[in-house]
Amino acid sequence: MSTTKTIIRSTGIICGFTFLSRILGFVRDILIARLFGTGSSIQAFVVAFRIPNVLRELIGEGSTNAVFVPVFSEYLIKNKGELFKIVNILFNILFIIFCMITFLGIVFSPQIVRIIAPGFIIDNYKFNLTILLTRIMFPYFIFIALTAYAMGILHTFKRFGLPALGPALLNISMIVFILISYFFNEPVIALALGVLVGGILQLVIQIPAIYRMDFRFRLFEIQIRHPVVNKITYLLIPRIFGSAIYQLNVFMDTVFASLTHIVGEGAVAAIYYANRLVQFPLAVFGIALSTASLPVMSEQVAINDIERMKSTVSFSLRNIFFVMFPSSIGLFLLSHPIIKVLFERGNFNYYSTCITSWTLIFYSLGLVSFSAIKVLSSAFFSLQDTRTPVKTTALCLIINLILNSILMWPLKVGGLALASSISSTINFLLLFYLLEKRIGRFNYNLLINSFLKISVGTLIMGLVIYLSWRNLFLNLAEHLRLAMIIILAFGIFIFICSLLKVEELNTVRTVWSLKRR
Repeated sequence: MSTTKTIIRSTGIICGFTFLSRILGFVRDILIARLFGTGSSIQAFVVAFRIPNVLRELIGEGSTNAVFVPVFSEYLIKNKGELFKIVNILFNILFIIFCMITFLGIVFSPQIVRIIAPGFIIDNYKFNLTILLTRIMFPYFIFIALTAYAMGILHTFKRFGLPALGPALLNISMIVFILISYFFNEPVIALALGVLVGGILQLVIQIPAIYRMDFRFRLFEIQIRHPVVNKITYLLIPRIFGSAIYQLNVFMDTVFASLTHIVGEGAVAAIYYANRLVQFPLAVFGIALSTASLPVMSEQVAINDIERMKSTVSFSLRNIFFVMFPSSIGLFLLSHPIIKVLFERGNFNYYSTCITSWTLIFYSLGLVSFSAIKVLSSAFFSLQDTRTPVKTTALCLIINLILNSILMWPLKVGGLALASSISSTINFLLLFYLLEKRIGRFNYNLLINSFLKISVGTLIMGLVIYLSWRNLFLNLAEHLRLAMIIILAFGIFIFICSLLKVEELNTVRTVWSLKRR
């Protein structure tokens, strides 16, 4: 099977399971919004849940994609017999590190909450609840970090199904605990327990697939001086530093959002809900595509086939444009009705809809850049270069902080989202420029031709959305009206792309034909 078809097939598998997970995630968020709205309980949960998630990105999932997959891919090609021994050694070292971090996190939860949500200190209830939820959910980090490591093993062998299914189990667990939350004196505690159980389930589901590869974990096999440990450490340190900068960016957004006297009440929750909407296309396609392309690019670099690697990057970026441009315009123009239909019920009131849709408008402007950064970062990781993305991320952190300080005054919580979108766009352009300097010039005719055709289709689709929302289906219930307009707009976009012979449209057809086989 060709490289392109391999990526498309893998992306299709990941997209399918990720779509399932995201649908379950929306069900979960609808239930959360109904039960908690944008009040103190959900704000405490959002901050507490972010702490183990940050650590997962720092040492777990992010490091798996950046470091372990390229190194494992190299050993898979050049020294397969040594691969499982290396996997075992690293597993034992990481397990010890994860346990130590979790213990320290539980002990120092009050200090951590003071740092990342200083605005909560003046509210004793919110502050103490955040500490309690942090301590309940911190062990989640151990399970999800080991899950990410197991995913790295499976991704190396281009097995993407079970790793992509894992997040669905987390959402199912959280939904179940939300439904029984009425039995708890503090319902949000049930939500935290759902996170913990979900993390355990995500790890358990990976184990049979790894065992079917004839791999067996051997506890206490630790060789600190093994050559691959030094190599992993060399690559891992800048990657952790880069992730720390990115997560510092996220935390600073939380700090700014907690300043309710400036950005308004409920800003932390508004960012959470808006980000969930942006994460839908980003996770279903953007992250799926970068995940599927990483082992392919790593193999191409291992055999020194840089031209094919450049073609893989170009193919990935063009497909990002094809999916994310229309998604961005759709979220921008339909932000208010989307939030209203999905969340406005129970404690999620009209005010909650307004501040969340306002935030979503500005996040949608960065959707293309958010996705493209994933692809370009994967390209650098395949080159075993974890330092360049660190430099661009550090610069963009400074830009984001400056923009946050400026934009939060006139635009409130929307200013924080706009700052993220602008700084991410700068990051994307810098990464593209530096990658081209590293591996050579891309085929600009192909990229620009694709960009222009997709832009035409997106602009016409946006015009259809704008006019139809004001003139069509006015007698239908709002959720039906929204569905009809989305279907109409999607059909128009596909039709225009067909007329313009947009090559990326063939990706959809290829996925469909491969699934039928």
